[in-house]
Amino acid sequence: MLSRLGLRGIARPAQSFVRNQAIRSLNTVRTTADAEQEILVEQRKNRPVSPHLTIYQPQLTWVLSSFHRVTGLYLAGGFYGLTCTYAFASLFGYHIDSTVIQEAFYGLNPIAQYALKAGMVFPFFFHFGNGIRHLIWDAGKELTIKGIYRTGYAVLAFTALMGGVYTLI
Repeated sequence: MLSRLGLRGIARPAQSFVRNQAIRSLNTVRTTADAEQEILVEQRKNRPVSPHLTIYQPQLTWVLSSFHRVTGLYLAGGFYGLTCTYAFASLFGYHIDSTVIQEAFYGLNPIAQYALKAGMVFPFFFHFGNGIRHLIWDAGKELTIKGIYRTGYAVLAFTALMGGVYTLI
């Protein structure tokens, strides 16, 4: 039947390949769970390490994306920390309100005040500016490579300008 379809030469090599194929034997060894774990650890030591981010040249796109996520976590942590401080203070009878926080801030030396202000306003304005950038992208604008870099540099300039102004106020 294969000869009628013109497939005469296909069936024979497959059959001869099966006949000439080497057969491997399996050896099993009884072992303990600890010995298996040691073998596994030794095998893992010989595996190549994934290069992860170290093989890539830093680009504005993924650096800004990473910082956007980090600043979002930082700002959310600060917000929740302050909110929980107010809540727990009122539950346990401590007097913490905006006047107490203001007095504690003005009790610091000026260098610490500027550092604290900069630590709050630069992440805020970066995250805010990058959020606007993402809204522009969601509208379908500036999605070319040139537009992505233009908006990235605009976010950095906005952050530097507004962060500097609000730090010095």
